[in-house]
Amino acid sequence: MPSEPPLTGLKVIELAGLSPGPYCGQLLSSYGASVLRVDRPSAVPSHDILTSYKTSMVTDLKSPESLALLKTIIAKADVLLDPYRPGVMERLGLDPATVLLPLNPRLIIVRLTGFRRDGKYKDRAGHDINYLAVSGVLNMLGAKGQPPAPPANILADYAGGGLVAFVGVLLALLHRSVSGRGQVVEANMVDGAGYLGTLPRLRIKEPVWGGERGTNILDGGCPYYQCYECKDDGQYMSVGPIEPEFYKAFLHGLGCRYEDVVPSGLKREDKRAWPYMREKLTRRFRTKTRKEWEAIFDGLDACVMPVLGHKELESAGFEQRPLVGLVSSPAKPVDARWVGKTLPAGTGGEATLRDWMGWEHGRDYSISGNGAFMTPKKSKL
Repeated sequence: MPSEPPLTGLKVIELAGLSPGPYCGQLLSSYGASVLRVDRPSAVPSHDILTSYKTSMVTDLKSPESLALLKTIIAKADVLLDPYRPGVMERLGLDPATVLLPLNPRLIIVRLTGFRRDGKYKDRAGHDINYLAVSGVLNMLGAKGQPPAPPANILADYAGGGLVAFVGVLLALLHRSVSGRGQVVEANMVDGAGYLGTLPRLRIKEPVWGGERGTNILDGGCPYYQCYECKDDGQYMSVGPIEPEFYKAFLHGLGCRYEDVVPSGLKREDKRAWPYMREKLTRRFRTKTRKEWEAIFDGLDACVMPVLGHKELESAGFEQRPLVGLVSSPAKPVDARWVGKTLPAGTGGEATLRDWMGWEHGRDYSISGNGAFMTPKKSKL
């Protein structure tokens, strides 16, 4: 029988912030950690929908009494997620080196920023597009002759930010299991996204990535590695038969011969052939609907798949699954709904404090009129 998720028993404090931090927290909660989000008092409801299996408490970090309460909880926690710009934690009196680690030597403090903490832009505001821009990755994305095309906010915020921070937590936990000590984990979206771009960076002088943006094999420049619109407008098939055996099956599915697609005297790998090939393939895919192409390629190992949208997946009952499947200690189920839910500030926080600290509201702490948790009576911090 499968056991509990692998992070069961881990106590995580998530200081409320923008998406990358909550995404890291949701990955931790999905694999069993108890994640307590710390919200600041506000009349505006939180729009955070990365809330699966989390609880919330409200506390005013500018209040000495409430800050003392938070430090009391931190002393018992395993992980603290810090989503703020450099210097904010220090100004709050929560300096990791001089306050938090002396308070709790086993604490893992994850400091997640957009830009590098020691870089030129460390004090500047930014979003996913900006982090990608200075990482070198954005310059690779998009069509030839067009401005770089940012891929929504998936690459830097979530992959280079929240997911990388999650990996940092796991590595720090491994280190703690040997050393008995916590540490500061520094993650930022620039380095995270840049590391995801390791392969093209290392091959920038080779043909596969050496051309300008949108002219290479894997960036939309190659006619047999891109998407084609079908007869039904707005419906596409993804095409990626790079290897010869897959390309042969691809041509079979199209009902074409090699010479029908590649100009005379040239090989398909020759970039001089690509504009001609793209025109031929564009016309060919427009002769059938996506459903018809799906039926043809379902029986062929040709690296050709339909481009599905979320609405289609929802209507088809597509099963959303965790990041990775663990047979012996699986993650908690993914919320199957296709509409995110928010976590109202303060929801479930009292139960978490009871579980973590053994506290009871009214006996060990009180709540002010604005919802902020006040100093527990037992705290001497």
